[in-house]
Amino acid sequence: MFGFGVFVWILLMMLMPCATAAPEYVSPETVPGATTIDTAQAKNLFDRGAIFIDVRSNADWEAGRIPGAVHLELDNVFTEAALGTVARPDQDVVMYCNGTKCPRSSTAAAAAVKWGFSRVYYYRLGLPDWQAAGYPVE
Repeated sequence: MFGFGVFVWILLMMLMPCATAAPEYVSPETVPGATTIDTAQAKNLFDRGAIFIDVRSNADWEAGRIPGAVHLELDNVFTEAALGTVARPDQDVVMYCNGTKCPRSSTAAAAAVKWGFSRVYYYRLGLPDWQAAGYPVE
């Protein structure tokens, strides 16, 4: 018969794969009411003067951003009033963050739609893909 220590060890070994096999977060592919765009579409909107909203953390913002983007950090700054100071509800507004592992841009896009912004673009691929395409960063 096995001792108690062996029983605990077997139990822990059986549970360990469950603890380490949790999938990484992946952002939603779409946000109801917003238009999901890829990097080429984001660049087109950039060239047309759309307002880019960077909802990343302060540290990420300081590390680099899409030129001319407005920083409305999601957790502490991004509100209906704050967004309203930089964009009208009928303007093209592009929400971006750190790519598909970042939930911030989808959260911001959903909020903007809820607040009545009608031309919301969800740039799911975000700054990493923008940089990979060789587009400007400041």
